[in-house]
Amino acid sequence: MSFSVTVRDHLMIAHSLRGAVFGPAQRLHGATYLVDATFRAAALDDDGIVVDIGRAQQELGGIVAELTYRNLDDLPDLQGVNTTTERLCQIIGDRLAERARQRAFGAARLTGIAVALHESHIAWASYEVTL
Repeated sequence: MSFSVTVRDHLMIAHSLRGAVFGPAQRLHGATYLVDATFRAAALDDDGIVVDIGRAQQELGGIVAELTYRNLDDLPDLQGVNTTTERLCQIIGDRLAERARQRAFGAARLTGIAVALHESHIAWASYEVTL
């Protein structure tokens, strides 16, 4: 048995991708994503919740704010990183997991966090980290 709560935000970035497989996306271009962060728990906390939705939205929003309206190619911590949709899922997921480990979500009994970035209504990628 497991429970989950998902919150949503959006991300607007510019970047270029390295590798012939990306064709014209090797040039600088923009991308807009819907970002879903799903928080998982095996049991509800004493208040009957997985995580406080407001807190989850705030933490996701803070991470998204660090990336949005930026050229990811220019960010020092992303130098040398091919910021594919899959990699961006991992970056956001790992940052949320680190905040969970620092107890940013209070007494939540989280067992995992999954992040999905939707490039369009027909294509998306996801990443899940176990806590």
